[in-house]
Amino acid sequence: MIYQDRGAAGRALGEVLEHLRAADPLVLGLPRGGVPVAAAVREAIGGDLDVLLVRKLGVPWQPELAMGAIGEDGVRVLNDDVVRHTGVTPEQIAAVEGLERTELERRRQFLRAAAPAIPLKDRIAVIVDDGMATGATVAVACEIARLHEPRRVVVAVPVSSAEALHRIRAVADEVICPLVPRFLGGVGGAYNDFHQLSDDEVVDLLSESR
Repeated sequence: MIYQDRGAAGRALGEVLEHLRAADPLVLGLPRGGVPVAAAVREAIGGDLDVLLVRKLGVPWQPELAMGAIGEDGVRVLNDDVVRHTGVTPEQIAAVEGLERTELERRRQFLRAAAPAIPLKDRIAVIVDDGMATGATVAVACEIARLHEPRRVVVAVPVSSAEALHRIRAVADEVICPLVPRFLGGVGGAYNDFHQLSDDEVVDLLSESR
């Protein structure tokens, strides 16, 4: 299965998430790539659209490999397996985290100015990304969501590794993923169009939903 783009992936997810329509869900995209997927999910099942701000912590010499992730409210999750296998030091983790917290704050100021956060309390939170390789970013998103006392936390992604699914099932109430390849070389391999989104594209999607 190859998705044409993130919108097509979101529409495919929406078909599987139809059972949540009556619950007035709060669909939370992970910027930037998860937001167009989330926007298409929200079009399919209704409810509201917002973002959860998170940043991947990449291994210094292999940035695409997530050794953890951070998010709003000071939350941090480390992928202990990656930290152990790569031998990354606490000092190197701290240096990467410092840079990513600066970017997280920049995005928070920009995106929250355009779309103030919608309260999660007592809502069914549907956390959406464009895919999961290690699951580190989605894991921290689940922790952030739990801080705000939603009724349930559902994770929905178009493609994932089996390892990431196993990890996320431990922190979410429900996990939806239509595509779990035996070997996931990278999330982008599941898409024909996997272009890098801009902040302006994300703001446009949020503004249209409101």
